[in-house]
Amino acid sequence: MRKFFSGLWWVLTLPFRLVFWIVRAPFRYIPRAISFLTDPPDDTPLTDVFTAAVQDRQVRQSIWDHIEVLRKHIFRAVLALVLTVGVSFFFTEKLVAYLAQPVGGLQALKAIEVTESVGVFMRVALISGLALALPYIAFEFWLFAAPALMPRSRQFGLLAIPLASIFFLAGMAFSYYVMLPAALPFLLNFMGIQAQLRPQSYFSFVTGLMFWIGAAFEFPLVIYALSAIRLVKPAVLAKQWRIAVVLIAILAAAITPTVDPVNMGLVMLPMILLYFISIGFSYLAYPRRKPTEEAA
Repeated sequence: MRKFFSGLWWVLTLPFRLVFWIVRAPFRYIPRAISFLTDPPDDTPLTDVFTAAVQDRQVRQSIWDHIEVLRKHIFRAVLALVLTVGVSFFFTEKLVAYLAQPVGGLQALKAIEVTESVGVFMRVALISGLALALPYIAFEFWLFAAPALMPRSRQFGLLAIPLASIFFLAGMAFSYYVMLPAALPFLLNFMGIQAQLRPQSYFSFVTGLMFWIGAAFEFPLVIYALSAIRLVKPAVLAKQWRIAVVLIAILAAAITPTVDPVNMGLVMLPMILLYFISIGFSYLAYPRRKPTEEAA
């Protein structure tokens, strides 16, 4: 009987305790968040960390603890991706029809395999789920890296999380609205041969192009992260811009689906612009050393 009344009391007071927890949460977690964003990390050189890891068993155990923390962050990111892919199932059919518009709609595609349409559906759902989950995935990796960053880099990194989605979606939109209209007429009528499109080949081409162009648009954020941990210096990026343009040309030639210079130039121009944007991001992220550290 006592357990019954205690359980009944727990159920009756649950709404009040829930309201109390919601009201108390800002006062508990906001100071922790501010402290997390402003407290400086242990500024130990990377070479000293690896040397200590080789010589000290306790440090090696600490590294394995960090790997375990990384595993948990990756698991939560994958779980979020699974959830967003499940959500994207509700609108994937409309998205497939929209992606088929540049070739005249779904009626212009002819499937020759039984499971071809299912594979197309799953592929488009995966890409759309990745686009939806990208902010949370970036947030998980920021949570893992933030304790090792300087407060300024930590705060800018948090602000850069929405930019990860914006850049990725901008790259996908650029490939769909700019690249595909310029590339498809060339590819479908090359040498006067009319191509008969299959859903699998067409959507593999379109989603692959959109994914890699979207990933290429993330370059400024990658440079920001590398600059925040002092692996990349902004002065080096600004000095070696000519070499960067040559490398971008090679990368654009690999990504571009056609061999003509027009489409290659369409890929090169935004990537060169993103490179110079990444130089600015690098200046923002690169931690400034104190005068005593510079003298040392």
